[in-house]
Amino acid sequence: MAGGPKKKADLKVIIMGDYSVGKTSFIGRYIDGEFKQHEATIGAAFFLKQWGPHNIAIWDTAGDERYTGLSTFYCRNAGAAILAFDMSIVNTFESLWARFIPLLDAANEDCIKVVVGMKLDALGEDQREVTTQEGKKFAREINEKIDISKLPNEPYFETSSKTGHNVTEVFEYIFQHCLPLSAAQLRDSKNADTVDLNYKRESNQSKCCHK
Repeated sequence: MAGGPKKKADLKVIIMGDYSVGKTSFIGRYIDGEFKQHEATIGAAFFLKQWGPHNIAIWDTAGDERYTGLSTFYCRNAGAAILAFDMSIVNTFESLWARFIPLLDAANEDCIKVVVGMKLDALGEDQREVTTQEGKKFAREINEKIDISKLPNEPYFETSSKTGHNVTEVFEYIFQHCLPLSAAQLRDSKNADTVDLNYKRESNQSKCCHK
């Protein structure tokens, strides 16, 4: 990575969820605008995104249980969390409460938690194991410290990284809640080159993004 002044993030977003639910493909679709298969994340992967005048750090954490300690570390000072699950595997939904919500004790007190169902494109009528109503109910429960009545919609999305359905909407929902832009700034942000990317893979606790 080229030298120069260090960019401090105005917002830290962390994405969490079980192994193989599609977290890295989800971020890749947003950052690169295309769908790719990815190897499992080791530790965490870091992306820097521009949103209007703001720098946003996005952390993709490993879902494997052996990295739970690292996930706690990366949650520190997070202002938003994406809690991802596979809508065809109920265990990945249940583990959000059992494994990942407790880790967010290290996040900011007002951290918004957005629940995201993955792999909508592959979901047949008889394959869904988590209903939309269950997902929305969970999202309301874990955001009890936030007045979600002021949000444009509930912090729950069903997405497809393969088709791109609702992927950008998740990130813009979070960014606009945490770092709202004016109508003009929002328009300019959409028209600008959206990939302002400094990319690193971290496999230990040597670095962390400050808020």
